[in-house]
Amino acid sequence: QVQLVESGGGLVQAGGSLTLSCAASGSIFSIGVMAWYRQAPGKQRELVALVTNGATTNYADSVKGRFTISRDNAKKTMYLQMSSLKPEDTAVYYCNAVIRVTGYDTSPKNYWGQGTQVTVSS
Repeated sequence: QVQLVESGGGLVQAGGSLTLSCAASGSIFSIGVMAWYRQAPGKQRELVALVTNGATTNYADSVKGRFTISRDNAKKTMYLQMSSLKPEDTAVYYCNAVIRVTGYDTSPKNYWGQGTQVTVSS
């Protein structure tokens, strides 16, 4: 079974920086698009950024210019470099990926990590 594990969350002051990681493991044949979502208390989950398997990136307007998404296909890991952090960036950040597993069923499926907390203090 596939697992996505986030790491790197924590407490940071406004204006500071933090880098999140998402490592995929399991019987993986290939990984397609990967994305970071976040969910603040009482809010809906929103897309933060995505990166395709061809390294094309897209960002939410709220983080554009401050966050950088990237991936290392050899390590099956995705990263989110966050700079100039604001209190409104406070949320649980979730890793998401479209993955094809080895075996009989090779159709691409959507997987989620359990999330990592990012708290930005003012």
